[in-house]
Amino acid sequence: MITFTDVTKTYPDGTTALKNIDLEVKEGELLTLIGPSGCGKTTTMKMINRLIHPTKGTITIHNKDITEYNIHELRWNIGYVLQEIALFPHMTIEENISIVPEMKKWKKKDLSKRIDELMNMVGLDSKKHRKRKPSELSGGQQQRVGVIRALAADPDIILMDEPFSALDPISREQLQKDIRNLQQEIQKTIVFVTHDMDEAMALGDRVCLMKEGEIVQLDTPQNLILNPADEFVQDFIGSRKTPWQTAVDVIIDQTAQDIYSIEELDQVPDKGTYVLKDTDGSYTYALNNGEKTELPAIENGTVLREAVQLFEKGNYEVLPVIRKNQLIGTLSYKDIVLYLKEQSKEEMEVGQ
Repeated sequence: MITFTDVTKTYPDGTTALKNIDLEVKEGELLTLIGPSGCGKTTTMKMINRLIHPTKGTITIHNKDITEYNIHELRWNIGYVLQEIALFPHMTIEENISIVPEMKKWKKKDLSKRIDELMNMVGLDSKKHRKRKPSELSGGQQQRVGVIRALAADPDIILMDEPFSALDPISREQLQKDIRNLQQEIQKTIVFVTHDMDEAMALGDRVCLMKEGEIVQLDTPQNLILNPADEFVQDFIGSRKTPWQTAVDVIIDQTAQDIYSIEELDQVPDKGTYVLKDTDGSYTYALNNGEKTELPAIENGTVLREAVQLFEKGNYEVLPVIRKNQLIGTLSYKDIVLYLKEQSKEEMEVGQ
């Protein structure tokens, strides 16, 4: 989808922001860029829509060099969400959302339908908020408008530059959940820059950890935790992450001992809780001591703190874990307790 090949950026004063970067962003994935200040993450992102130009190397989108695209068409097809939100204060919410679609000559009827659809998608009542000005909305609501404005013209790519860092912790956590849920629905290619490791791990299908203009490790959140490439990665994750913020797919049982396919229904034991999947790999329902029961599925990026709340709410023994509607394993309350106990033991040993 987006490919960086041997990309270097050196500024006139001699500062090298990026050094021979090779990177591929897969279609439909959410890639988070993370690293210390000055590591090159924002430079990398801004090169995608040609806000910054490489000194050498090439960047392609759909195998076409980005310099071959008309600059306006390129940027029209790339949504951009900033930390500052940058809504036009004199315009209504619907006018802010309409800017790019109107430039692309969308029909008013189609645009109005799109505005309703997007506002409802992020929990903003369209009838209530369309005619309001940005100053009449909270910070979290304004940032939601910033997100859907970037989505309004249905671009293939969304760039998000530390969009939630100015928000209070509660609004920030809610917007992170919204983005995770939204991505499940819209399946856009998203490049998300953040300085917050927990945010990077919670949101990213993959995480690109950078240092001094180079990629140190590009991996799934769980592999970054379980298999850090070097001491820098280990320290960067460890110093910022509590065990409670670990994603559930790091500790799920992937042995499939609690999972059966619909075709194996007659093989499911009479005692215990077991999860069933359809022929396409999606979760269907569960059997508890032979009785059909509906268990809520946990998204693979859910952190342990949220998972525990779900277990306690329903007094469940085992819950299915899904990724993009595919059943990838199961999680038990015991799994969580054992993991936290092990982490606590390691911390005590380090402290001795």
